Amino acid sequence: MQLELDGSSPAGPPFPLPPRSDLAEWRSRIDPQIHFGTSTWTYPGWYGLVYSRNYPTEGATARMLAEYARFPLFTTVGIDSSFYGPPTPKTLTAWSRALPEGFRCVSKVWDRITVHTFAGKREPQALAGRENPDFLNPSLFLSEVYEPFQQYFGQHVGPFVFEFQTIAGRGAPDAEAFAAQLDAFFGVLPRDGQYAVELRNEEFLTPAYLATLRLHNVAHVFNSWTRMPSIGRQLDIAESVTADFIVSRALLRPGRPYADAVRQFAPYQEPKDPNPELRSDLVRLAGVASSLRIPAYLIVNNRAEGSAPHTIAAVARMLASAAGEAPDEVPKKNPRGGGGQEP
Repeated sequence: MQLELDGSSPAGPPFPLPPRSDLAEWRSRIDPQIHFGTSTWTYPGWYGLVYSRNYPTEGATARMLAEYARFPLFTTVGIDSSFYGPPTPKTLTAWSRALPEGFRCVSKVWDRITVHTFAGKREPQALAGRENPDFLNPSLFLSEVYEPFQQYFGQHVGPFVFEFQTIAGRGAPDAEAFAAQLDAFFGVLPRDGQYAVELRNEEFLTPAYLATLRLHNVAHVFNSWTRMPSIGRQLDIAESVTADFIVSRALLRPGRPYADAVRQFAPYQEPKDPNPELRSDLVRLAGVASSLRIPAYLIVNNRAEGSAPHTIAAVARMLASAAGEAPDEVPKKNPRGGGGQEP
């Protein structure tokens, strides 16, 4: 993983978090099956927020992860670098040793398995526009991702997220064909693994897709992204909770491109665009998980509001406050999502 560090020693953050004693108290009032974490952990802007020191630019990911895991609100983390290539056994071993017992991670699956058509960006230009022969290749997933994680990361293996970037163009499957491909793929994977699917095609969010995931106990990832409905709108779809665990990834405000968020929000020290709807959606997801008595992995990206630690702290405060209310004072909807609404 390439560190997003510049070696400098910044001053304290301009927008500090509440005292850690307060964060720990909020965490103690929240269902222990609700797991907060950020979308990766190597950000220099978190000096003074999450980190007590400025780490070197190379070779510090395990040490940073160890301090990250001591932050009062964090009980999971999103491993994003695995999207660009499987971590080496050495890296997985170092990360495993840095984490406390029971700390499970949400890991993105190598995009060689989820990219339908090559873009020619990280692959040779000659492959641009060609269909990926390893799209949803179960043998490749098992040998290069699943088995190494089980061997070298062990108890820290949580949900594997299959992120499907926008699928379009000649040869792209329609919604029905995509659901059938998922059915064939997950049908041969080990049943004891936790798997989750993240869509970037809203039109794929169909009853057939949800039924396929439900058949294999695969979670639909409730994601906030440029061209997807809000997390709340996804949760409103009937039977949108498809597994015995929940995964959410708050990435971007719908309508905002990634590059714009990076330009506006870096170095991610403060929430520059608070999103009350997103925060309420995450609170609602946590409530659904608690009502169903299943774990929820709520991953937040810096590009959602400007600073993932601040977003998580705000959501934790909302949940901790709600924990003191009587059950009938907290509005709830159908725990499985929706009220009969179709996607």
